[in-house]
Amino acid sequence: MSAEALSALGLSLRVALLATALNAIIGVPLAYLLARRRFPGRALVDLLVTLPLVLPPTVTGYYLIVLLGRRGWLGAPLYAATGWTIAFTWYAAVVAATIMALPLLVRTAHAAIQSVDRDLEKAAYTLGRPEWRTALEVTLPLARNGILAGLVLAFARALGEFGATLMLAGNIPGRTQTVPLAIYTAVQTGESGEVLALIAALTALSGAVLVVAGRLGARAA
Repeated sequence: MSAEALSALGLSLRVALLATALNAIIGVPLAYLLARRRFPGRALVDLLVTLPLVLPPTVTGYYLIVLLGRRGWLGAPLYAATGWTIAFTWYAAVVAATIMALPLLVRTAHAAIQSVDRDLEKAAYTLGRPEWRTALEVTLPLARNGILAGLVLAFARALGEFGATLMLAGNIPGRTQTVPLAIYTAVQTGESGEVLALIAALTALSGAVLVVAGRLGARAA
């Protein structure tokens, strides 16, 4: 592999790991709320979380530009205050990967949490445990394998993210170019050797991730 290809591979792994960590911080509590709480706007929250799963990634990327771009709803005040914009930086690749992977984690974790016997939670309540301790000590441990499977799937999705990343982060070699973007560029320029090496690396990583997710999912069943 060339230096640019290795850089793209390193960036993809960094982006996928950070996106997975963000998904764990955001997605697991969100999945718990959707599984165990009834609140106004719940259906809307569920819809917004699921939309990136069904929308074309470029459409999701466009929404992210409208929100976070230099002239975006959040991006414009940030740029005015700091002179910095998230667009066309590797942070934008993390944001895009996080948003695109979030539905996989939330849906998987939601199912795992719903499968936990409510009687066990009620028993914890009768022993004086508040809801947050019951969630941490009973619900989430029992749903652990399903949540881990969701995190593994989210990592795989983040690793292969293309469309939203291209829209928000661009395709800048050495800065925002991930492996999928590097493959696209290599195909366009006719670098078949580079394409095969990158495809082999991404296929091996994705295959290993899916095997792990399948084993965790089987344990959670």
